[in-house]
Amino acid sequence: MAHQRLRKGLALLCATFVACSGALGLAPTAQAVTASPSLSADPQASPSASTSPRGDSIRSREYWLTQYGITGLWKQTTGKGITVAVIDTGVDGTHQDLVNNVIDGYDASGVSSSSKGWKGLGLEPEHGTLVASMIAGHGHSDGSTSANPGQPGKPAGVIGVAPDATILPISLELGTSVAGSPSINEQIPDAVRYAVDKGADIINLSVGSNDTSWPESWDSAFAYAEEKGVLVIASAGNRGAGITQVGAPATMPGVLTVGGVDTNRQDSWSSSSQGISIAVSAPSESMVGAIPGNKYATWSGTSASAPLVTGLAALIMEKYPDLTAHQVIERIISSADDEGAPGRDVLYGYGIINPAKALAADTPDDTQTNPLGSMKDWIRVHRKNAASSTADPSPSQTPLHKVGESISPLAAPVPSRPVEDSGVLPFIVLAAFAFWLGIITLGSIHQLTGILRRNRRR
Repeated sequence: MAHQRLRKGLALLCATFVACSGALGLAPTAQAVTASPSLSADPQASPSASTSPRGDSIRSREYWLTQYGITGLWKQTTGKGITVAVIDTGVDGTHQDLVNNVIDGYDASGVSSSSKGWKGLGLEPEHGTLVASMIAGHGHSDGSTSANPGQPGKPAGVIGVAPDATILPISLELGTSVAGSPSINEQIPDAVRYAVDKGADIINLSVGSNDTSWPESWDSAFAYAEEKGVLVIASAGNRGAGITQVGAPATMPGVLTVGGVDTNRQDSWSSSSQGISIAVSAPSESMVGAIPGNKYATWSGTSASAPLVTGLAALIMEKYPDLTAHQVIERIISSADDEGAPGRDVLYGYGIINPAKALAADTPDDTQTNPLGSMKDWIRVHRKNAASSTADPSPSQTPLHKVGESISPLAAPVPSRPVEDSGVLPFIVLAAFAFWLGIITLGSIHQLTGILRRNRRR
């Protein structure tokens, strides 16, 4: 049964990255957004003028820039010199808000090797561009929007948390099958190793599955990233799209997993998940980002939360260049505003990100180990045959659901779904109510019959 659940969960990896991103509402151009009915009608998507960032109709929707104090931090750091690998569906490096911030990357799927990660692939080819824009978008000039003195980038369009960071795009084929291309369980470790070897400081993985386990083929790649000091950040998934709990790679030791909150800083049911591996939470609802062709989209989900934290990590790395990835993680989790149950909990993790505090001089950052665990240590304990195992299999046409069948069911905990989340509880309650109602009715009929008999005798 554990193997069946694992195969099913990993088979859904191709599709469930959509669950991290939620529904997309497309807008043709920045200039046309205000009149476009395709954008979200949610009033929370457009904060009041007093809290909105200054700029055009796209920029004004980026409420997290002002509500979380990010614009005030750009005088200290903008992420310059930090390379972020976006392992996703590809990034449009020609977008007006990303041009010159995206370098040549890699197509891990082999579908379009000449694209260098710039071509969108899979069911949602725009997904990677959305993610990248929230990390390192720099906006553009539209000829009518006034400049923002003292701020980096341009006043129109999307600006990311770290607008001067560099994006290394690594494309995956997600949600579709191409003959001759490697499976997703081969693409993921290949992409991670490529990112590390090309000098990425941070890896953003806004993809995920509905299973806590992962193929053994992933082990060495994530341990390699850990060994080389590369920070890995992943999205937690969304309950509203069927992901009731965090799945791999967000369950892997050492990975900084990000959950989502709404515009009121409350745990988002539709655009977040739950699980003990969530480290921090960030906005996940009423988001806006760039998509290929100089267009934009509104979206929701932890696919948007993760790049906000990735951008924050880039700001920290530029300001404190001597910190290790472990120490950057310590700054982010120790500075978070505690929400929910005291301490770390399954909805908020250690709390909601506090960018200003994360960058403060007195925030703790003296750890020598990763506060979120070690992949190397996990392998030593859980993969008894790790020392004798061979290299990962070469790319093949093996169906995704067949990959990883030999994984031990003890490799990772197998979750049990709470009965209240399964949809069975209401039926149990109704059945119990009907049962007791039946007993009461039968008892009443019995008593009434006895009374009638006694009256007849009289």
